[in-house]
Amino acid sequence: MIIILSPSKTLGNIAANFRVNSSQPEFIDQSEVIVKRMRDLSTTDLKGLMKISQSLASLNHERFIKWHKPFNQSNSHPALLTFKGDVYEGLSVTDFTKKDFEFAQNHLRILSGLYGVLRPLDLMQPYRLEMGTKIDIGDYENLYKLWQNRLTEYFNNELLKSKEKVLVNLASIEYSKAINLKKLNGKVVIPIFKEQKGEEFKTIAIYAKRARGLMSRFAIKQAITNVEQLKSFGEEGYIFSSDLSEGNRMVFIR
Repeated sequence: MIIILSPSKTLGNIAANFRVNSSQPEFIDQSEVIVKRMRDLSTTDLKGLMKISQSLASLNHERFIKWHKPFNQSNSHPALLTFKGDVYEGLSVTDFTKKDFEFAQNHLRILSGLYGVLRPLDLMQPYRLEMGTKIDIGDYENLYKLWQNRLTEYFNNELLKSKEKVLVNLASIEYSKAINLKKLNGKVVIPIFKEQKGEEFKTIAIYAKRARGLMSRFAIKQAITNVEQLKSFGEEGYIFSSDLSEGNRMVFIR
């Protein structure tokens, strides 16, 4: 069973709090090609392209300039100890044990506009580049075109190594579109999180993001490898709804 998550725009670094064995990103050479393309853009270009403030554009321009190989623990940090935001607050790795990190390394994957895909302990240097950014890279008209075949093949290989050939899609639509899910040699399950509002249940983005992190944490802490076991997820008041679930959609309500 493989779980996929989106990255976050906000970054931090709590690597100093842990002793973990880091790893290298699968597609670091392709990342370097993207970085070289991004260096062609001025701060003003980045501001318009990413629809961000001048200060954020300056920060990310500087990040692309400073980005360099080889990655090591002095210039890079493990992905799971770097991403922040609602999903990663829900995931809350501060109490992770060595066993938890090992399980996460085998079963959790983070999609990325720059790196394609990251394992939790893969080293990364800070960046901001959303998958939906409208930028051409060489012969590819956008990042989706660049990554889709690579990521589809990557996840098919990952599923081949997995006892239960299931991909649990906890990523956003923007990021999961970077994989051709229809070409995966396995089942795709999509957990959905809804809040009760009156007589209806609705998905509220900020809560759904946190819930994706909570479910990832639950799976890691419980060492879950069977998708049926995810139905017992009950963090922060969520319960599985068999009535609202259908097909490959697993709906959790509260």
